[in-house]
Amino acid sequence: MRCKQFITVSLAGVVLAASLAGCGGTAAPASSVAASSEAASSVVASSAVAETALPDGVYTADFETDSSMFHTSEACNGKGTLTVENGVMTFHVSLASKKIVNLYPGLAADAEANKTAWLIPTVDTVTYADGSTEEVYGYDIPVEALDTDFQLALLGTKGKWYDHTVSVRNAEPKTEQTAETPADGNYTAAVVLEGGSGRATVESPAALTVADGKMTATIVWSSPNYDYMIVDGEKYLPTNTEGNSTFEIPVAALGTPLAVTADTVAMSKPHEIEYTLTFTLE
Repeated sequence: MRCKQFITVSLAGVVLAASLAGCGGTAAPASSVAASSEAASSVVASSAVAETALPDGVYTADFETDSSMFHTSEACNGKGTLTVENGVMTFHVSLASKKIVNLYPGLAADAEANKTAWLIPTVDTVTYADGSTEEVYGYDIPVEALDTDFQLALLGTKGKWYDHTVSVRNAEPKTEQTAETPADGNYTAAVVLEGGSGRATVESPAALTVADGKMTATIVWSSPNYDYMIVDGEKYLPTNTEGNSTFEIPVAALGTPLAVTADTVAMSKPHEIEYTLTFTLE
């Protein structure tokens, strides 16, 4: 089965802990002991984070939860995409449906008082082994430490928050699905769009043409309001004047997220939005 991302992450070991022990004839004051204990905990926590930090890059990792009702899409085989940028880890996961409408990094009891911290869903298209596709909700989840349980509350369609314990584990470096460009010819490729608000989509599969060893994809947006795209610093204009915005853009590699910028005029002012597109031959 194929999911929109298969990025894997190699994990450095976690520092278990450091214990502080003292010997002496007199007991330290309670306030001093408490302060020392707090300082020790802070040092241990900082060390653990430092030891589990990964180099900046894109990885795949397992998403584990405490409930069979809260899991990745079947197409993703329990995995998601871990991105590390400037030492900050963010895990993107495609869930099984659109029934989880928000996530909150913390306890359910605190969610309503912290609406600005709610995680907003993206609309992800996943591809199953039989070639069928489905739109599901995905989330970008902040991760402080790998292989460590943390609280993640979810909001269901009935408006109730539920507590869950989750973890991001078994991170490994990303592996390319394929490094080869297919022979010259015409193909169709499944397209996975990530980024933006989640409201926009692109048609999948898309037409993929290979000429002189170079790949070009035809991207058809779900809106007629995109007036240009930027790929590798080059601006591309629509190939049509009616209907949903259509572009022909170069594809550097299959199975690898391609960073693109698309400018939309649907808002009061033109607005450039960053996305990634991942192509997989069907």
